[in-house]
Amino acid sequence: MNESTIQTVLTKLPTPVWVLEERLLQKNIALLDEIQVKSGAKVLLALKGYALWASFPLIRDTLHGCCASGLHEAKLAAEKFGKEVHTYSPAFKEDEIEEIASISHHLVFNSPQQFKRFSDKAKAANPTLSLGLRINPEYSESPAELYNPCGLYSRLGTTLENFDPSVLDECDGFHFHALCEQSADALEKVLHAFEEKFGAWLPGLKWINFGGGHHITKKGYDREKLISLIKRFKEKYQVDIYLEPGEAIGWETGTLVATVLDIIHN
Repeated sequence: MNESTIQTVLTKLPTPVWVLEERLLQKNIALLDEIQVKSGAKVLLALKGYALWASFPLIRDTLHGCCASGLHEAKLAAEKFGKEVHTYSPAFKEDEIEEIASISHHLVFNSPQQFKRFSDKAKAANPTLSLGLRINPEYSESPAELYNPCGLYSRLGTTLENFDPSVLDECDGFHFHALCEQSADALEKVLHAFEEKFGAWLPGLKWINFGGGHHITKKGYDREKLISLIKRFKEKYQVDIYLEPGEAIGWETGTLVATVLDIIHN
């Protein structure tokens, strides 16, 4: 479709509307697949950053699944994406945990308290479920404190002071999320802090989730460095590595079309 045809189509659409260009989405997915192939990592779609389910057929043959932040995102992933479902929530509800567990492949708890409270019930609902704990490495280079998941007084993830090694009897992996639209250089520093605080418990785990906030598809992102960091970590600890970008999936893949209804001069 040429530019003039696109403009003609856009003028006929009801507004406001966001128009996805499939070729641009496919370009992003190809870049993410390059990371998977070269590093051995598994990339998930973070639904909180991109949940345009009509486009899932363009994504699901390449990415390994979705990460969800609660019951309804988990149901969206299970019903519309149909691959792995990794669910994390700052706190799970008693009346939702069994349904969430039944449709999830990985279930990540925010604290040792939540882990101990719900792990048995979750495994009873889904014996193949892999359980994890979110870690707060207490380091981030988030460009805005408002979006800093490791900021002062943050309740997102378990700090070293609040870590309870007894959960490791049932815990398969650690998850951290410390980035926001950031580079591989920022990830490198987060990994240093993560290993410094929690490295003693990494051997023996099955997987580590590096979270989201990786601006992989942005122009200038150092993808070769990301690949190198993943390979080093994977080889050192013999674990599977997951990434869960959201914004990087839909980065610069479409146009928001609006209509001016009135202009007022004052």
